[in-house]
Amino acid sequence: MTGASGLRISLAAWSLHRSYFAREIDQIGMLELCAELGIPGFEMVNTFFPSPQYAYLRRMKRRADELGVELLLIMCDGEGDLAHVDRAKRVQAARNHRKWLDIALVLGCHAIRCNIRGDESDPGAMRERAAEGLQHLLDYAGDAELSILLENHGGLSSDPAWLCSLVELVDHPRLGTLPDFGNFPDEVDRYDAVAQLMPFAKAVSAKCYDFGPDGEETTIDFSRMIDIVKEAGYGGYVGIEFEGERLQEREGILAAKALLERLV
Repeated sequence: MTGASGLRISLAAWSLHRSYFAREIDQIGMLELCAELGIPGFEMVNTFFPSPQYAYLRRMKRRADELGVELLLIMCDGEGDLAHVDRAKRVQAARNHRKWLDIALVLGCHAIRCNIRGDESDPGAMRERAAEGLQHLLDYAGDAELSILLENHGGLSSDPAWLCSLVELVDHPRLGTLPDFGNFPDEVDRYDAVAQLMPFAKAVSAKCYDFGPDGEETTIDFSRMIDIVKEAGYGGYVGIEFEGERLQEREGILAAKALLERLV
């Protein structure tokens, strides 16, 4: 479904992490669930790949094409700190991420999402280190039509002013943000924070936890968030990322989909 604003709805694989860890579903099964639920885009998680071998990747891409579901991006975790104080470890982290750019290219994705981790005692110095680590990865991406996305995902990355200043420092057309409706500390106004991140956004994560009898998300004002997304001129996918515990994952995904369909 594409809304009047041009926004489309996707599903983040993390929405099914409980089922995945219970071995009830794999990532191709998640892709098939997207098609079953009428969700046209899918966002993968690198740690959910059983073995990123070429035959498996071709199988996933072939199945996505058969189902008419677009493989959008890969959320990458556990590949090292791109802002580590040790330059050799920063460079190694960038090298560790390279394979996910290669995999994203095979799958026809537009981006990978990286985390920014490191010693946060000096935010300015960490920004400089992160810029260097990201530049190594951007250099590897070269002319490929692939973007590197930074999510508010804890620590300094959940400080919108700091994350925006990092994107501005690197100043590369293939570096952008992936604003997540959650993942902010209590002292940060999540609506103002998302508004700050949206000018650099190349993807959006509609984090959600629970839904009331009226169908509204009980923690986050989705109507206000989607208005912020629209006002920024963003016209891509908005990814459902359900992290609730009361509802079953499928139930939470369907509730998020129904709410987003009313808003986009």
